[in-house]
Amino acid sequence: MTFGSPTYLYGLLLIPTAIVFLLWAERQRRRAIARVGEPALIARLSESVNTRGRRIKLVLWIGALTLLIISMARPQWGETKQSVAQKGVQVMVALDVSKSMLAQDLKPDRLTRAKMEINELMNHLNGDEVGLTVFSGASFVLFPLTSDYNTARSFLDSANPGIVSRPGTAIGEAIRTAMRGFDDARNSQKVVVVMTDGEDNQADVTAAAQDAAKAGVMVYTIGFGSSAGDVIPEYDDAGNQVGVKKDKSGQTVVSTLNEQALRDIAATTGGQYYPATADSSELDALTAQLNGLQKGDIQRSNAVQRSEQFQWFLAPALAMLIAGELISDRKSKRRLAAARLSHAARSNGGAQ
Repeated sequence: MTFGSPTYLYGLLLIPTAIVFLLWAERQRRRAIARVGEPALIARLSESVNTRGRRIKLVLWIGALTLLIISMARPQWGETKQSVAQKGVQVMVALDVSKSMLAQDLKPDRLTRAKMEINELMNHLNGDEVGLTVFSGASFVLFPLTSDYNTARSFLDSANPGIVSRPGTAIGEAIRTAMRGFDDARNSQKVVVVMTDGEDNQADVTAAAQDAAKAGVMVYTIGFGSSAGDVIPEYDDAGNQVGVKKDKSGQTVVSTLNEQALRDIAATTGGQYYPATADSSELDALTAQLNGLQKGDIQRSNAVQRSEQFQWFLAPALAMLIAGELISDRKSKRRLAAARLSHAARSNGGAQ
């Protein structure tokens, strides 16, 4: 036998304390009565008291309290197995890990902010499966669709520049790679969330968005950066900044947010574009959109549920309380008359 709320069992410690207190109170009551007057008078006045009934009532109350505490602890035995279907949306996040995402016009930098938003997005998801594609000039699935968010977070930490060796930013290829991560056998809505600054040096992003729309995949985009842009810091192997990125002519490269490109991608698929903000308020709008999409069976598991058996303790407890209330504190007239006759007979026998 197990208990669903075992903390209530600590209440059983009160039972011995209650018994000791009641015994002490009864003893104090008897002492107080003894100080009132003559023993014969006291016996005469108290002969109608149902002493035996009071003791039985006390036992019933203690027993009922014990059973009530046990029933509150939710005793359980026996098991039932149920097949539980988890419903949700398939969400593949495409994260830009190109060096332009190291620009610091969004603090602490674009990439760190994007990873923080992915982490927060998982807190907003209500059972939806999430996977992650990382991309720069090429792309690959860092982890597949899963509802194990803790494991997903451990993989997310490794998403840094250099994890993809090919430089550049290929958003179109990233969308196609993310789409290959979906399970077509499931009827849930498929969503790609692209997190990038929108600087794409490939020409097939429009075609990729159109392919996604034809496949029924909705693409949402979140833009990181600013229209004014910022320089791209360069770091050595030890992680120390050694300068900023320059082009072939020696001019400092300034990376800007390309919002129009991200709007176009989202609009092509029926999705939405959101600019990244310092307080991540765009995630509320995004999750509201996701919650309104078609949810399908994304996972089925066998859940073992223990059978609640509190009624076997609650029913007798209530019966004992009712029985206790039916016991009178006073003797019935018949019992009282019989007790007086017995007392008189004993007295007469003693006098003879």
